Amino acid sequence: MKIAIIIPAHNEEQFIKLTLDSLVQQTYKAAQIVVVDDNSTDATYDIACSYSTVLPIQVVKTSSSAQNIPGSKVINAFNYGLSQIDLEDYDIVCKYDSDLIFPDHYLKDVVTRFRESETTGMAAGHCTIDKDGTWQVENQNNPDHIRGALKAYRTECFKQIGGLKASIGWDTIDEMLARFHGWEVVTIPELHVKHLKPTGAAYNSRSKYLQGEAFYKMRYGRILTFITAAKMAWNKKQFQLITDYLKGYHLAQKKNLAPLVTEEQGRFIRNYRWNGIKSKLGF
Repeated sequence: MKIAIIIPAHNEEQFIKLTLDSLVQQTYKAAQIVVVDDNSTDATYDIACSYSTVLPIQVVKTSSSAQNIPGSKVINAFNYGLSQIDLEDYDIVCKYDSDLIFPDHYLKDVVTRFRESETTGMAAGHCTIDKDGTWQVENQNNPDHIRGALKAYRTECFKQIGGLKASIGWDTIDEMLARFHGWEVVTIPELHVKHLKPTGAAYNSRSKYLQGEAFYKMRYGRILTFITAAKMAWNKKQFQLITDYLKGYHLAQKKNLAPLVTEEQGRFIRNYRWNGIKSKLGF
C-alpha cells in the first residue's frame, strides 16, 4: 500500500528533526512526504529541506495567521499540502504533526491493520506524553479515538467523508463521518508514539469557546453538549470549561452558524454518543 504523509509545521525547528529522523528509520517506507511550512519564522523550512536525500520529501511554504486557532490553521495547511499530490496515486493518506517520534515499526503496523480488513477506514496508535520522566498515554478519555496528531485514512474513506473540516472538532467529525459511511476506526493499543508537545499547548486564550462551537456544528444539542462539557472539564480538572463550552455553544447558536454535518449525520452522531454514555452507565 502506498502512503502519502502530510505534515503541517509552524515554528517547529526544535522538534521536526526528531519527527523526520523517525520517518527515515521506518521499516515500511512512505511513498511521499509533504512538509507544509506554515508561516514559520525559524529554521523549520531549512531543516525539512535537508532531508531531501534520505526521504521522498517535498517541502512547501504557505502563509496564515501566526495565531494557532484550533482546527482552521492546521487543516488549511494540511489541505495546501494535499493539493501538492495526486490522491489517486496513494492507498493511505496521513496527517501527522511535526512534533512526533514514531517507533520504527509504526507505518508497518498501521498498514497491517488496513490490510486485515477492507472496511478499516482509519487506523493509528496512541499519543504519549512525558510526565515526570515516563511516557503516558495522552489524555485518552476514549480508547477508540484517534488523536488529531496522527491520523491515517484509507484514501477511499478520506474521499467519502469529504476530507477534513477546517474547524475545531475536525478530529472527531472525521471519525463520526467515517462510521456514518460504514467504515471502522481502528486504534492499536500497544502502538505508542511520543508526542513532544501536549495537545493544545499553543492555543490562543480566545479559542476557549470554540469547543462549544464545535458541539453546535456537530448538532450535539444542549443536553449532550452539557454532559460532554462536564466530562471534559472533570477529566482536565478545569471546571471553568463547562461554562466556556456552553457559552461557545450558545454563541454559535446565536450567530446561526452553519453545521458541519447534515441532519441525518447529526442524528447518527447523537445516537452514537448517547449509546456510548448508556453503555458506560451499564444500560
